[in-house]
Amino acid sequence: MSQDFIALVNTVFVPVGLMLIMFSLGLTLALRDFKLVLLNGRTVAAGLGGQMVMMPLLGLAVGSLFGLGPELALGLFIISICPAGTTSNALTFVGGGNVALAVVLTAVTSILTVFTIPLLLSWALPFFLAGGGGKVPELSILDTMKQLFTITVLPIAVGMIVHRFAPEASAKMARWLRPTSLVVLLGVIAFSVAVSLDMVLLNLVAAGPAVWTLNVVAMGCGLLIAKAIGARSRDAMTLAIEVGVQNATMAIFLTLTVLGNLELAVTQNIYGVLMILNAFLLIRWFSRRIAAERASEA
Repeated sequence: MSQDFIALVNTVFVPVGLMLIMFSLGLTLALRDFKLVLLNGRTVAAGLGGQMVMMPLLGLAVGSLFGLGPELALGLFIISICPAGTTSNALTFVGGGNVALAVVLTAVTSILTVFTIPLLLSWALPFFLAGGGGKVPELSILDTMKQLFTITVLPIAVGMIVHRFAPEASAKMARWLRPTSLVVLLGVIAFSVAVSLDMVLLNLVAAGPAVWTLNVVAMGCGLLIAKAIGARSRDAMTLAIEVGVQNATMAIFLTLTVLGNLELAVTQNIYGVLMILNAFLLIRWFSRRIAAERASEA
């Protein structure tokens, strides 16, 4: 691939794809949906705690435990500080989970991480890379916040406006765009792997177990949080998916577009695939419980 084509994908297609994902999320949201934060505050707070606090700590711990190199560990940390993605909403829908809870958690974490990601990333770059002798990329916290605001909050807001004033058109677009998150995610991962295939193959054995461990432990922590608050099966599965299924497209955007570092995307490419496979296993595990729960409510 030519450098011009790679630059075009990184600066145009990846950001536009991410904006389309966020727009599709906004199409399913209304302001009244955020009442869920008040009506079911304990469950929402549990999900936010798992996503915003526990996940970054797990990213740090797993990278250190497995002794990953600086770039691999940083790549793993970057995906751990990203919000839940709309892929998690689709998986929750497929598994019969609490879709309203999933959508609200994804929206709230997407908004909050506009501010948390630049701050955490500005700390992480020198922490992981300064000792390796290489050049530490410069990062403007304010500019990164503006970028994230543009590709997340604005498209969500536009989608919500369409939902408010053109509900029928919004519903149709939402149905058409429902597969978008998975298509864009797989497309971005495929492109990233294609331009860094040697690095992915070289680091697959070293990084694969760490990535798998992070995802499984994250989902397990989501289940433990759900058990601690006495959540029902539908909510428990939803929390596990929301904590463990990250917005890998945003992580790759940060590494390829903002930082321009292919090596950082290696762990994110692996995570993006494994999180979907593990989520389907989780859904299968919960299927009977959720079916029994629905039967008892009927």
